[in-house]
Amino acid sequence: MDEGRRATGDDSGAPDVAGLQRRLAEFARARDWGQYHTPKNLVTAIGVEAAELAEIFQWLTPEQSARVMDEEESAHRVRDEVADVLAYLLQLCEVLGVDALAALSDKIDRNEKRFPVT
Repeated sequence: MDEGRRATGDDSGAPDVAGLQRRLAEFARARDWGQYHTPKNLVTAIGVEAAELAEIFQWLTPEQSARVMDEEESAHRVRDEVADVLAYLLQLCEVLGVDALAALSDKIDRNEKRFPVT
C-alpha cells in the first residue's frame, strides 16, 4: 500500500494524515525545501492558496457556487486548491507539532459547549 494510505477495513485506501505528512516532508526534504518551511512561510502559503480557492468562487452567485463541482474544469481547480491549502496546513502542523485531528476535535467540543442546541 502506498505511503500515506491506510487500510480502512473496506480496502478503500483512504489517506492517512500522518502518512500524508510523511510524504510531504519527504517531498520537501528531497528538494531541500525544508529550509523554507518555517511557520511564517507556511502560514503565508496557506493564505495565498486559500485566496486562490476563494478566487474560483469570487463572482459566482450562490446558486452557481453550489454547482461548481458539476463541471470538470472548475471541479479540478477546486480540488487542486483544496489540496494546496491542506498540504500547507499539514506541513505547518508537522513543523509546530500540532495534531490536526485532535485540535479539530477539541475545537468542536468547545463549540458544542459554547453554542448548545436550544
